[in-house]
Amino acid sequence: MEMENLKDLLVDELKDLYSAENQITKALPKMAKAASSPELKQGFEDHLKQTKDQIARLEQIFKELEESPKGKKCHGMEGLLEEGKELMSEDAEPEVMDAGLISAAQRVEHYEIAAYGTVRTYARLLGMSKVVKLLEVTLREEKETDEKLSGLAEEINVEAEKAA
Repeated sequence: MEMENLKDLLVDELKDLYSAENQITKALPKMAKAASSPELKQGFEDHLKQTKDQIARLEQIFKELEESPKGKKCHGMEGLLEEGKELMSEDAEPEVMDAGLISAAQRVEHYEIAAYGTVRTYARLLGMSKVVKLLEVTLREEKETDEKLSGLAEEINVEAEKAA
């Protein structure tokens, strides 16, 4: 894809996010299965539903832009999820695994917060108010998820410190 202007860059980065979100839908069930904390497990399950809603929102944006969401692989998300996968293959105490899963999940959230904030700014500069509103909903959800993970970490990290 040629990038001649900011709209081209916006579409390219939205495709990257679409790929990232789809990768996340495959990773979250595995993370929920690996979690021992009922609250963390539920958090991953809740986030899966939210991620599916975010994908639908991205599809709505692509329809608005008359573009296809396909055609790009998010290598950044692929790397973050691969690190999480490596963690899940470790022989760790349950509390330590949960602390590691939170860390992996927060890295994903921070990546998404940065990416959604950037594309929202591009859309705002391009005067795409409908797209901005949709992106702001997702950006708010990503920030809320990060805050929930931080809250869970306060308890789980203490339990991990006491493990074994």
